Amino acid sequence: MSPILSTSELSRHFGGVAALNLVSVAIEDKQVRSIIGPNGAGKTTLINAITGRLPVTSGTVTYLGQDITSWPIHDRVKRGLCRTFQITSVFKGLTAFENVRIARQAHKGGSLRLFASRGSLKQVTEDTWAILERVGLTDKALAPCSSLAHGDQRVLEVAIALAGGPRVLMLDEPAAGMSPTETDQVAKLISDLGREMAVVLVEHDMEMVMSISDRITVLHQGGIIAEGTPAEISDNEQVKDAYLGSEKWAPLVALD
Repeated sequence: MSPILSTSELSRHFGGVAALNLVSVAIEDKQVRSIIGPNGAGKTTLINAITGRLPVTSGTVTYLGQDITSWPIHDRVKRGLCRTFQITSVFKGLTAFENVRIARQAHKGGSLRLFASRGSLKQVTEDTWAILERVGLTDKALAPCSSLAHGDQRVLEVAIALAGGPRVLMLDEPAAGMSPTETDQVAKLISDLGREMAVVLVEHDMEMVMSISDRITVLHQGGIIAEGTPAEISDNEQVKDAYLGSEKWAPLVALD
C-alpha cells in the first residue's frame, strides 16, 4: 500500500544552517505517526515544509500520489492536509461554535458568502455540531473562546482543523500547557482520530507519545536518526543518547 503522505530527501536551509537535512518519511493512512526529538531538531520545520508554510531548499513532498512540493497552502488544505499550531490560534472574540462554523463554511463553500442557500447553511450548521460533539465541546459551544480553559482552546483548534475535512491531520504540540487530566483526554481523542485518518503528531510528552503512536520518527539536528514502533524506539540506544538519556526514557514504557 502506498503511503498517503511522504517526503523524499527533504531539506530546508536557513543561511548555512540545515534545519532539515535529507528527511525521507512515509506516513500510512489511519495511523498515528509521532515526530519527536530535542528542541531545534527540525520537527516544526518539517511540518511547515509539508504544509507549505516554508518553501523547501530541496527534495519533494508527495500527497495522495501527487507531488505537492510547490503547491500553495490553500490548495493543500483544500485537498485535506490540515494542521494545528504550537501557539493557540483561535478567534477569542467568537464562540467555539462560531470558530468551527466559519472553518466549515469556508471548506464547504469556498467562501463566506452572505447569501448562501438555506440548504448549504443548514448542512454547515449540522456539520459544526457534529464536529463539536466529536471533540467533546458541545456543552461549551456557545461560550466565548476567551472564557474557555487553555485545554479546551487547544481541543477547539483540533475541531477547527477537522472542519477542513482532513485526510491527514498534523498536530503541533497539542498537549502543551495541559493538565494531566486534559492530556489524557486529548490523547484519547488523537488515538481515536488515528483510526479514521492519518495523524502526524509533534509532541514532547513522551508518555503520551509512547501510549498512542503506531510508529515514531526521531529527528536530531535536522535528520532522522531512528524510526520504528514505540517498543523499538524505547530500546534504541542512539535515541536515548541523543534525546532523553536512559534513566529518563526507560520508565515511560512498560514492555512485555
